[in-house]
Amino acid sequence: MNEIASQGQLRLAYLRWALVTVPAIVFLGFLSGQLANSGYGNRWFDALDKPTLIPPGWVFGVAWTILYILMALAFAIVLHARGAKGRGAAIALFLVQLLMNLAWSPLFFRAHQVGSALVLIVALFLTVAATTALFWRIRRLAGVLLLPYLAWLAFASYLNYEIGRLNPDAETLVAPALRTQVR
Repeated sequence: MNEIASQGQLRLAYLRWALVTVPAIVFLGFLSGQLANSGYGNRWFDALDKPTLIPPGWVFGVAWTILYILMALAFAIVLHARGAKGRGAAIALFLVQLLMNLAWSPLFFRAHQVGSALVLIVALFLTVAATTALFWRIRRLAGVLLLPYLAWLAFASYLNYEIGRLNPDAETLVAPALRTQVR
C-alpha cells in the first residue's frame, strides 16, 4: 500500500509521542527535585543569602512544570518528524541537555556545589541553545517551544551566580540541625 497518512493519522501519531514524553519528562524533573530536596524548605538553601530578584518558592514549581511540558512537547514534535534532516543529532542533543538539567538540582541543593552548578547551568544554557537551533531547523514550533526554557535558564544562571557571590562560603555552610526537647 502506498497511501499517504491523513492529517488525522499524523495528529494521532504526534499525540502518541506527546502522551509518552510529557509525563516522562515532567516526572523525571519532579524526581530530580525531590531527590535533591530542592528549593525552600531545604535547610542549607534557607540559610543562604538570596538575591533580591529571587521569586517566591511556588514560582519555581509552576515554572518548571510548564517548562518541562513545553520541552516534552517540542521533543515529541521532533520525534514525530521522521526522515527530517538532523533529527538524530537533535534527539541526541536534547537527551544530553535533559541529563544536564536533571543533574543540576542534586549538584546545587544536595551537594551544595554552587560553583560547579554555575558551570553546569552555563553549559546547559549553551547546549539548550544548540538544541533549540536544531529543533528550529526540523520544525519551527519545536524551536519556539524551547525559547521560554532558554529565558528561564538565563534567569536561573543569574540566580546561581548571585547566590555564589553573596555566599562565598556556601559550599562549606552547614545549616543547623533541628533540635528537639526529647530526653
